[in-house]
Amino acid sequence: MSFKIVVIGTSLGGLSALKIILGNLPADFLVPIAIVQHRHKESNNTLQELLQESSSLPIREVEDKEEILPGHIYLAPADYHLLIEPGHFALSTDEPVSYARPSIDVLFESAADVYTQQVIGVILTGANQDGKQGLKKIKAQGGLTIVQEPTTAESDVMPEAAISAVAVDWILTLSDIASQMVKLCHSSRK
Repeated sequence: MSFKIVVIGTSLGGLSALKIILGNLPADFLVPIAIVQHRHKESNNTLQELLQESSSLPIREVEDKEEILPGHIYLAPADYHLLIEPGHFALSTDEPVSYARPSIDVLFESAADVYTQQVIGVILTGANQDGKQGLKKIKAQGGLTIVQEPTTAESDVMPEAAISAVAVDWILTLSDIASQMVKLCHSSRK
């Protein structure tokens, strides 16, 4: 069983959380990672630059219809929903979901629709409930679900909401999330 994508959702406190996870991934981590980090719609490329300092994998903001490549980390651009379609991404300016655009739910639900049980969904620190429905859908489609241990999150609202809504597969600290991702994705290589 090989995984096609890892989707990560985070909000308040997400930058430092993502730096730890991405910094702990090896340079040969091949499963693409798509990230929704809630941020101000005026925000520029700083998120990409700050995360790139921590990671040996190439990080980029998604452009519409961009192909999904192995070994890359993709960021939802500010003020766009990020959706997954077979083999590529799509961007949308539809209404915000859970007051957010990009919405974690939108990314997670589209990933579950396309890749069903070949998705790993990860919810990190955040101060709202976004991601809960999307994680539920990934689980319902047979994908795997990981949530940051709420007591280690800068804001525990998002992890708590996810845990209350979904029978999560793993509840882990940030460094353990990285090693679990490596374990799952490396063992799935044929």
